[in-house]
Amino acid sequence: MSLGKIIKGIGGFYYVESADIVYECKARGSFRKQKVTPLVGDNVEFSVNENAENTIDAICPRKNELVRPPLANLDTLFIVSSVTDPKINTLIIDKLTAIAEHKNIEPVIVITKTDLDPSYTKYKDIYEKSGFTVIACNNITGEGCDTVKSMLNGKISAFTGNTGVGKSSILNALFPHLELPTGETSKKLGRGRHTTRHCELFKVEGGYIADTPGFSSLDFERCEKILKDDLPYCFRDFRDYLGECKFNSCSHINDKGCAVVQAVKNGIICDSRHNSYISMYNDVKDIKEWENK
Repeated sequence: MSLGKIIKGIGGFYYVESADIVYECKARGSFRKQKVTPLVGDNVEFSVNENAENTIDAICPRKNELVRPPLANLDTLFIVSSVTDPKINTLIIDKLTAIAEHKNIEPVIVITKTDLDPSYTKYKDIYEKSGFTVIACNNITGEGCDTVKSMLNGKISAFTGNTGVGKSSILNALFPHLELPTGETSKKLGRGRHTTRHCELFKVEGGYIADTPGFSSLDFERCEKILKDDLPYCFRDFRDYLGECKFNSCSHINDKGCAVVQAVKNGIICDSRHNSYISMYNDVKDIKEWENK
């Protein structure tokens, strides 16, 4: 058996890269019995057979996995938001950063169209203060794109953001060979808006980027829910204060003796971040763990 990485899966076939060679493989039937599906990004053991189909025999332990897009072992999630047209929505950014934290993925915030509105600096300040890497990208000069590029080496990365925020513009500026037109659909894959969609990893800058058509913020939010007991730990700016509250049952909303609320009042935690937390908490407060399976 050899070791490799699944870089594409479509129609029951998996394409495994090993030592710069890509092998077409089928998954062994035992995976179906175990109710396990190989995912793009999986590190696998596979067999190359001369007179039969190549087979994926084992999946190595995963760092994480996503439902939509179906992707495993993601290192970095670039959350792309435009300062205008469409305007930044801090609740969406905060939901995505929390999901990334929950999945052990490093979120990086990319603000585009900074040439159109200098007020982007207030959002940059919020997220840098909250402990995130923030990259401002100028659509005219291309400033910021090289910083994005430098963060890809040795990583599996994906880009998310709603239509119009500039995901394809950034990727086209960095990697013209991907030929990503408006709508985030790749000519290289020979795929249009209404054809079959699938994930694929492209090798770039010593790492991989996931071409994930339809990977919008809304899809991501719908498919990944964080239960209320886990939610505070998915806000990295809260972590220094968790365990310091007066009551163990503190919800960090407006509870008496809450260290998180006090940090908000003291200006240490940004109001917008706490407001997003409250909104997310209210969305899941009545969901039981068994309902989230």
